[in-house]
Amino acid sequence: MVERLREHVESAGLRSGDRLPSERDLAERLGVSRASIKQAILVLEVQGLVEIRHGGGTYLRTDTLTAEPVSTLVERQRRLPDVLDAREAMESKLAELAALRRTEQDLAEIDSALEAMRAEIAEGLLGEEGDRRFHAAVTASAHSALLAEFMSGIAERIAESRRESLQQPDRPSQSLTQHTRIAEAIRAQDTQAAREAMRAHLVTVSRVRLLSWTPEDE
Repeated sequence: MVERLREHVESAGLRSGDRLPSERDLAERLGVSRASIKQAILVLEVQGLVEIRHGGGTYLRTDTLTAEPVSTLVERQRRLPDVLDAREAMESKLAELAALRRTEQDLAEIDSALEAMRAEIAEGLLGEEGDRRFHAAVTASAHSALLAEFMSGIAERIAESRRESLQQPDRPSQSLTQHTRIAEAIRAQDTQAAREAMRAHLVTVSRVRLLSWTPEDE
């Protein structure tokens, strides 16, 4: 059903920002049930390809609806909570240590990462590379070789959680604001504020549509 919906969007010439026809209209045009349309739209929402605005319809967030298989989503949903737990445990401590040990060079790299993310968002991107650089800069600022090694070991999973978070509506700008708070605490050498700001940020990172999605109920 997702593939048929993708083909319809392509043939209709719809692009990012355009509103999809109603579920009723799509069901009639494609000759399927509204339940099938609803299920397909929810799968697309989980992947950040469409945005469902309550009372306002469904809008495309990309020019094409190239979706992952549901089985891939289910597997990512299964492993994501463990990744988020690990990130909160390690990165909160890393922020605390960064506030204690950071150098002027470390601060310069943190600032550079923030600017990179800000520029990406201004261009309409998610800010993934700037986000990656920021968290890497905080890790480096902690000057803890073993914690850095642990972070490197789960880098691929962290990247996955990063994209999952940043594809949520309005999340890139929210994350940039939270990164700025973390950076300010590190600069001020306020270890408690840095730890709490990072923890608050990672709580936000954990708020993704994928974790509230129940395939069996769709």
